[in-house]
Amino acid sequence: MTDQIASPTLTTGVAAPEYDWDSYGFDTRQVHAGEYDELTYGARVSPVYLSAAYRFDSFRQAKNRFSGEEAGQLYSRNLNPTNQVAEHRIASLEGGAGALVVGSGQAAVTSALLGLAGAGDRIVSAASIYSGTRLLFERTLSRLGVTVDYVWSPSDESEWDALITPDTRALFVETIPNPKNDIIDLDVISRVASRHGIPLVVDNTIATPYLIRPIEHGANIVVHSATKFLTGHGTTVSGVIIDAGNFDWEGTSRPYPALTATPVAGHRSLVEAFGPRAFEMHVRLGVANDTGPALSPLAGFLLHQGIETLSLRVQRHLDNAHRIATWLSRHPDVESVDYAGLDGHPLKPLADRDYRGTPGSVFSFTIAGGAVAAERFFDALRVFSRMTNIGDTRSMALHPATTTHLGFTQEMRDRLGIADGLIRLSVGIEDVADLLADLDQAIAVARR
Repeated sequence: MTDQIASPTLTTGVAAPEYDWDSYGFDTRQVHAGEYDELTYGARVSPVYLSAAYRFDSFRQAKNRFSGEEAGQLYSRNLNPTNQVAEHRIASLEGGAGALVVGSGQAAVTSALLGLAGAGDRIVSAASIYSGTRLLFERTLSRLGVTVDYVWSPSDESEWDALITPDTRALFVETIPNPKNDIIDLDVISRVASRHGIPLVVDNTIATPYLIRPIEHGANIVVHSATKFLTGHGTTVSGVIIDAGNFDWEGTSRPYPALTATPVAGHRSLVEAFGPRAFEMHVRLGVANDTGPALSPLAGFLLHQGIETLSLRVQRHLDNAHRIATWLSRHPDVESVDYAGLDGHPLKPLADRDYRGTPGSVFSFTIAGGAVAAERFFDALRVFSRMTNIGDTRSMALHPATTTHLGFTQEMRDRLGIADGLIRLSVGIEDVADLLADLDQAIAVARR
């Protein structure tokens, strides 16, 4: 089904996908899903379409695409043939009905949530989330009149229930929160969302669909900062929104008029026109079209090239991270390690059940000696890059208290567990012996 979504037309020089790739295995789909035959020269790799706009076959086709009655090429701000390959591929891997790529992960979160909530509405989110997302909530969405309420014990259904009001329009979580690796039990939260008739939005950036597919656990919308593991090589910024196609927009008691009302007089609603792809088309033709977070076709090309090796890379990330977290947990100069795959960690049973016992490769540890030791350790690193990104092939380290969480109050940092000695690691695919040696020598410098 996924590969038939908004297939490129012959006027773009490409043909619709021949196969139903969704019946194939994950590794096959990450290479082939979404690809199509290029008719002009027969290029095997889907080309980069550097075109702002596209010819219409007819008067009627132009009208139908502007009215939202028909999916297809209109303008590269909302649909581009190169980017469609990445959209089909990611939707297939996540098990969604459709997907939309945008200019960054932040754009993906923003576009998805603005597609659900507006002035006067509320969102309920887990408290442990990426710092940039929390800043988006408190600095920008609040200015637009959207209020975000936070759940501090996400496995406690009663805490979610207590914060949900008639104005709540979405629930939001990350599968693997950054930087604490306090993984989420999606089955619990999807029960809450279903009970209240509210869509569940899940950020699956760190886990990727290789490790866990949130839609299989009841999620309705999945977002990624595709800059990270999906692309994998740290060369370009992108984001993606996946519509699971499983939310009953007309059946819920909460209003989502952008999807259920008629957008143009005499035409069908998005739910009537696109069924399980209604939310994707709402964001594509509405929020993203209006606000303009378009993804460059070159970035889209680099994204679907990166996805081709996703499972191979992520498995190496996971193996290396588990080795390093275990080693750190036994080091006398390390106070604690925030990695749910460790024996004795309270979330270890959940990690074993839903995350294959290796819950991602982004986690943190706290070095003895506080801020002074953290600075010495950070400056002594050689193989680990000192940088703010996560999820590419290189191992990276960051000191959250003085970077990503610098603008937070001390009280908030304390509550989030961002100690002065805490270091965030994004473990890459290098030789794990070299990574361990680098950490060991840097810790030795820190304790002098």
